[in-house]
Amino acid sequence: MAAAMVWVPILEDGVFRFDVSEAARVAAGPSLSFAEPRRREVVLRDGAGRPAVVPECEVVGDDVHRVLIKLPSGTSFYGTGEASGPLERTGKRVFTWNTDAWGYGSGTTSLYQSHPWVLSILPDGKSLGVLADTTRRCEIDLRQESTIKFAALSAYPIITFGPFDTPAQVVASLSHAIGTVSMPSKWALGYHQCRFSYKSSERVLEVIRTFREKGIPCDVVWMDIDYMDGFRCFTFDNNRFADPKSMVDDLHSIGCKSIWMLDPGIKEEKGYFVYDGGSENDVWIKKADGSPFIGEVWPGDCVFPDFTSERIRTWWARLVRDFISNGVDGIWNDMNEPAMTTTTKTMPESNIHRGDADIGGVQNHSYYHNVYGMLMARSTYEGMVMYNTEKRPFVLTRAGFIGSQRYAATWTGDNLSNWEHLHMSLSMVLQLCEEVCRLALLRRYRLLPHIYTLFYVSHKKGTPVAAPLFFADPQDTELRKIETTFLLGPLLVCASTLPDKGAHECAHKLPNGIWLPFDFGDSHPVS
Repeated sequence: MAAAMVWVPILEDGVFRFDVSEAARVAAGPSLSFAEPRRREVVLRDGAGRPAVVPECEVVGDDVHRVLIKLPSGTSFYGTGEASGPLERTGKRVFTWNTDAWGYGSGTTSLYQSHPWVLSILPDGKSLGVLADTTRRCEIDLRQESTIKFAALSAYPIITFGPFDTPAQVVASLSHAIGTVSMPSKWALGYHQCRFSYKSSERVLEVIRTFREKGIPCDVVWMDIDYMDGFRCFTFDNNRFADPKSMVDDLHSIGCKSIWMLDPGIKEEKGYFVYDGGSENDVWIKKADGSPFIGEVWPGDCVFPDFTSERIRTWWARLVRDFISNGVDGIWNDMNEPAMTTTTKTMPESNIHRGDADIGGVQNHSYYHNVYGMLMARSTYEGMVMYNTEKRPFVLTRAGFIGSQRYAATWTGDNLSNWEHLHMSLSMVLQLCEEVCRLALLRRYRLLPHIYTLFYVSHKKGTPVAAPLFFADPQDTELRKIETTFLLGPLLVCASTLPDKGAHECAHKLPNGIWLPFDFGDSHPVS
C-alpha cells in the first residue's frame, strides 16, 4: 500500500528531498546527477515552507519502488530527457535505459540517454520539476491524467523543484543541483561538416577547401572511425591518415577545427599498446567470474574500460592527453551506452564494476549502465583539460545521463533521412542546394553573437539556450503543445515549416506581444 514519503528541504528555497523512510534516506546511494553529491545530503535548516505536493511510494515484487505524484487536473507534462515523440509528454511512458536505437521512431521508449526528470506545467501556469535520483532502469509513466509515476529497483530519493512562477525558474533551480552546461568555444557554435566517413586526409582537406572556394562557412570537420588503424582507438591508419598533425595544421591554416571519434571498445589484441597497457593496469570491466568481459563491436572482440573508477578514468585521460598532441581540437565519444552487436545491444547486467565508494562502490552493470557514457565523457573531458588547462574542451557524447552537460554536448543519435526524423530534430539542415545552404548558414552566422551570449548565460545561471514556446507565457495553454516553433533565448522565436514539408509559408501561433520578423524589420501585433 502506498504511503507518503518523508521529506526535508535541501539546496535552496523551494527544493525538497523525499525518501521512503528516514532509514532509506541514510542508506541511499550517492548521487551521480548532482554536481556536488554532498549537497543532496545536507538539510537546509533555515528552509522556509512546506512542499506543495508530497509523493507516495509503495514497494512491490522484488524491491521495486513505485512513486506516485498526483497534481491538479489539467497539468501538462514535459521533460523525460532524450525521448522521441511529441514535445508534450502527457500520456507517454518512457524507460531510462541507454540503448543503441538506430533508426528509432516516434514510439521508441528508450534512446541513447537517461533523464529521470519531469517538468510539470500546472493549470495556473506555475511549474514544478521532479527528479527521480536513480541510475537504475526507471519507468516514467505519464499516462494517467495529471499523475507522475516512477518505478525502479531499490529505494531512491525524489527531488522536487518548485512550484515556481515560470518553467525557466525550475530549470535554473535544477541547474543549481546538477550543474550548468559546459561553456563552449565560439567555434563550436559554427557549422560542422560530418558524415560517415572520410576515407583519407586528402579527402578531408579537399572538402574544406571546397567550402572556402564556394564561400560557404564551415568551422569544424569531423573524423569518424575510418581514420583509425583497423578501428583501434588512439591510432591512425598509416596509409590514409599517415600524418594527422600535418593535416590538422593545414586545416587550422584555413580556419577549420577537427573533431575525432573515440569509442570505449578496445580491441583485444596483444601488441596493441592500448590493450596491453589496459591489461597491465587492470582497467577492464569484469564478468561475474572475475575475468575481463569481451564484447563484439567495430574492431571485433573488445574489452571495455571501467570508468566507474577514478584510477581508470585517469588512465583513459592520459591516453586522451597524448592523443590531443596530434592537434586534435575535440573528441566524439560514440557507442558508449555501451553498445554491442548482440541481441541485447549491451553487455550483461551481471557484469561487475569496481566503482569508487563515492559513486556507489562495487556494483553490477545494471546499477552503472545509464551513467557509463557520462563517466566516459567525464574522463575524456579531464584528459583534454590535462593537455591544456587554458582551453575549453569540446566533447560530444552519444550516451549520457542527467548531469552529462557538465562535461559534454550530446546529439540525437542515429536518425534517418526522412520527414519524420527531420521533424523530430529541428537542428537538422535541409540540404537542398549549394545556394540555399550558403544563405541559410550565413543567416545563422548572423545569430552567432546572440547564441554565444545565450550559452554564457546558461553556463552561469542555468537558464536554457533553447526552450519550448510556452516558456514565454506558461499561462497560455494553447502554447503547450506547440513543437514546430521554439524560443532561442527570451527574445527570438524560431518558426519551422516542417509540418508542411518545407512549404514557403506556414501559420504559427505566437505568444502575446509584438514580434519583429528578423530579416525585414516590420512589426506585426500579435494577440
